[in-house]
Amino acid sequence: MNFLAHFYLSGTSPSLLLGNFLGDFVKGKRYLEYDSAIAKGILLHREIDSYTDGHEMVHQSKSKLVPKYGHYSGVIVDMFYDHLLAVNWSKYSSVSLARFAQFSYKVLHRGVVMLPANANKIMYYMSRNNWLVHYAELEGLATALRGIAQRTKFESHMEDAIEDLKNYYDIFEKEFNAYFPLLIEHTASYRKK
Repeated sequence: MNFLAHFYLSGTSPSLLLGNFLGDFVKGKRYLEYDSAIAKGILLHREIDSYTDGHEMVHQSKSKLVPKYGHYSGVIVDMFYDHLLAVNWSKYSSVSLARFAQFSYKVLHRGVVMLPANANKIMYYMSRNNWLVHYAELEGLATALRGIAQRTKFESHMEDAIEDLKNYYDIFEKEFNAYFPLLIEHTASYRKK
């Protein structure tokens, strides 16, 4: 799952959302350096990633991409799923995607002093270019994939993956719609603990 799904799965808690965003940037036990509500968001991020990485439906989605993209297939599926969440947003939320995106950006901006430099840079570009809303458009997703491809250590060809989404769109959407409600249920259960 990418940013949009992680933020959505944080519920209405700004602290969980901020921690969930930090989950990609805070490694090991460094989550203990944050206040408990934000630390819970970091751990929630890890739980979402763990559950997603181990799920058979996600493996089905990745299997179509592995021959071309190898270990980058997981990143691509995360992006595809954020696109599909954005496209199907009204199935999962009564709040508009634009309004949810603005809420998310405000939370991140309020927490800017807690963000490491690399997270701050991502947050700046995410809000400035309204990534969360633009994920709903194929061109917005293509732009995001190109950006990630430029930051990878090795040649990933992720910029070409938009064609794979177009070619298998109905299959990816079916897999996403089968998987995402299970992730929502799992995450809700995890948050209650």
